[in-house]
Amino acid sequence: MSSAELLGDTVYADLLERVVDGRLPPGTVLSVAALAVELGVSRSPVRESVQRLITEGIAVTSAHSAARVATVGPSELEEVLRVREVLDGLAAAEATNRADAEGVRRLVEALAEHERTLGDPPDPAVDAALDVRFHALLRQLSGNATLADTLRRLEVRAHLFGAGLWTDRRHRELAVAEHRRIVEAVEAGDVEAARRNAAAHVAALAVRLRRATR
Repeated sequence: MSSAELLGDTVYADLLERVVDGRLPPGTVLSVAALAVELGVSRSPVRESVQRLITEGIAVTSAHSAARVATVGPSELEEVLRVREVLDGLAAAEATNRADAEGVRRLVEALAEHERTLGDPPDPAVDAALDVRFHALLRQLSGNATLADTLRRLEVRAHLFGAGLWTDRRHRELAVAEHRRIVEAVEAGDVEAARRNAAAHVAALAVRLRRATR
């Protein structure tokens, strides 16, 4: 991979992280010039990264207007989470089947890191990043690249809804407890429990998001 491609991937990952943790909330204008200055890079990798976000549905654009971070409404969120409920369950089941001892150890550590933050004041950026890390690792351990890429895109779209659940102490506790049940099933080698707990986690998230918007 060339240095230009590596820089492009780095810029894309940076912008994606900012979308997920809320630093670039839905509706934010993605000014190539301004972002290039902020990131200390030329406009070319920023322009390519913004185009990639558009291609993936994370950003939108229209004639004669700058790209903006996409906005996801309640009905689309419901659709996304219904699909994720099935696919997250599949990813957890495949991860249970495929993960070696080192993979399980990394999953346990990712959970432990999030558990350690529960006594701290809510920090949505930190919680979102730890949540993304946990689910990304579980997808990686599934060994299914197509599944992992599909879930990554769906997860970002769910974050675009922006209901702000990570500011709620009880949601933080519930989400981490649900992660723990997934990890325990993976550790135990219980494929069906891993599938069931991962699906239940997404289903519960859908209910909490629905309540938060009423």
